[in-house]
Amino acid sequence: MNHSAPLNPAQAEAEKAMAQLFECIRAGQSFVFEAGAGAGKTYSLIEALERLLAERGRSLVRQHQQIACITFTNVAKNEIDTRTDRHPAVYSDTIHGFCWSLLKDQQSELRRLVPELKKWPERLAEAGEIGTRQINYELGFPHVEDDGLSLSHDDVLDLMTACLGKPKFRRMMTARYPILFIDEYQDTDADFVNALMTHFLGQPGAPLIGLFGDGWQKIYGDGCGTISYDGLTPIGKGANFRSVPAVVNVLNKMRPELPQAVEDEDAPGSAVIYHTNAWTGARRTEAHWKGDVSPEAAKAYMERVKALLTEDGWRFEPGETKVLMLTHNLLAQEQGYAGIAAVFGGRTDAFVKKEDAHIAFLVDVVEPACAAFAAKRYGDMFARLGGSVPQITSPQRKAAIRASMERLVALRTTGTIGEVVDYLRAEDGFHLPEKVESKEANLLNAVDKPAGTTPSEAEAAEEKEGGEQQSATWMERLRQLRQVPYAEIVALEQFINGMTPFATKHGVKGAQFNNVLVVVGRGWNQYNFDQMLAWVSKGIPRGKEATFERSRNLFYVACSRPRKRLAVLFTQEVSPSAMDTLKSWFGAGSVQEMYDVG
Repeated sequence: MNHSAPLNPAQAEAEKAMAQLFECIRAGQSFVFEAGAGAGKTYSLIEALERLLAERGRSLVRQHQQIACITFTNVAKNEIDTRTDRHPAVYSDTIHGFCWSLLKDQQSELRRLVPELKKWPERLAEAGEIGTRQINYELGFPHVEDDGLSLSHDDVLDLMTACLGKPKFRRMMTARYPILFIDEYQDTDADFVNALMTHFLGQPGAPLIGLFGDGWQKIYGDGCGTISYDGLTPIGKGANFRSVPAVVNVLNKMRPELPQAVEDEDAPGSAVIYHTNAWTGARRTEAHWKGDVSPEAAKAYMERVKALLTEDGWRFEPGETKVLMLTHNLLAQEQGYAGIAAVFGGRTDAFVKKEDAHIAFLVDVVEPACAAFAAKRYGDMFARLGGSVPQITSPQRKAAIRASMERLVALRTTGTIGEVVDYLRAEDGFHLPEKVESKEANLLNAVDKPAGTTPSEAEAAEEKEGGEQQSATWMERLRQLRQVPYAEIVALEQFINGMTPFATKHGVKGAQFNNVLVVVGRGWNQYNFDQMLAWVSKGIPRGKEATFERSRNLFYVACSRPRKRLAVLFTQEVSPSAMDTLKSWFGAGSVQEMYDVG
């Protein structure tokens, strides 16, 4: 890369990292490219692809080989396709698409392995042996038909992991894809990554494997997170092209092992902490809420901080400032899904992180399908809903499909969650996920039970599997959820995809804003930020590493979003050890106590 002017510090660090990366490629050495927030990881991945295409593109095409690039989302896949001009030597796809590209021709082996997968013995017991049925993977909804069967998303990963243990399969994979890049490696299925590393690293004739990502930005449950294997060269990209020094200095103190250099060392900005330790009211004592102020006080403190920041020049308008809520103290009521929150009680992860099957289906499938209908993307609409695009052979058929979707869209506004689910079950062409369909069928067939009835063995087993060991059974909870207005799902989807760092498909994790206000409190059963900060000062208790990393990573992701100004408000009480950590990271002068709101 040629420059007419001297490199700024961030550029110099980026070029140093790229030189290491190119040397690994030249030597055929597998590597993990660790790029912290704002480092420009995707830019580095594209630059590596362009270098490879310039040097080996023609020979790869002649040998009918490709560089495989596994992406986390279809959006990332399309970006790579566009940036490489869809070069025939590049195969980019999601992990499921990549795995199926290799598995689909292994039909005899798949027929042998499928009966060993979870839930397939029960499915096959009803349908009979596989025999010569064709194994398919299309929409991720598992089912058996007379001439074939379809796999779930999880099935594809399990089959790929099993096949990687076979030398013949590995040779076939390497012959087709001699180079394998994985984007957002930290969010890639842990078993898949471990199988790749175990069977390929250090082995003769293995593909060159390049992992691009950031272990500290792993905020999804099934990802592998930070990895370290013998034979995998670590490369750190110590640059930050997003944030000003005031923010990057905090990130560097938070993460001293990967210090970042900025573009402009004199750029103005700020990073400040506000805490509510002076509040004289009675703090909450319930599980997952302990130490937080009341919802009314939380709202008052947030409004006061917003007023202070406005006086300091912040503008709270879309595209300029983002409020990230790492608290659930006041959100449900303000955002319009209080009924859903009441159904799940303290289990906020069940609906905010979509651990409940009904919530996941409605938020990730039905809402995007309705959005696709509104945008006239009909193929995407039917794919989202789990049905194949129907043959539209007449104007009457086209009108019927439109009328069906228009009724669904209208029902979203006027109906309950139960009414929308019942409509989807009854309408031809729609398909409910297996777990949702099973729960609905069991609820329909069950004899009505009074609230508080002791669950059956089957119900108790399902509650245990889903982590739902509450006073109410899953059946009672589903009855309650079905009565909630569906409009609350619309509000919840908007909140999840616009207001939290763990948004669907990296919605906020990859985003950046001029100013970011992070509100930190309690209400999650998976996160305790005061505890995490205290452990930074006191040490992480043995066996609590995963708990620590879960909260630390989310806090890091939130604090690394702003370009110019960062403010963090703690509504939960900050312990002395946690306060020491905040003063170390932000500077004692940037930690401000809010006076009592009364």
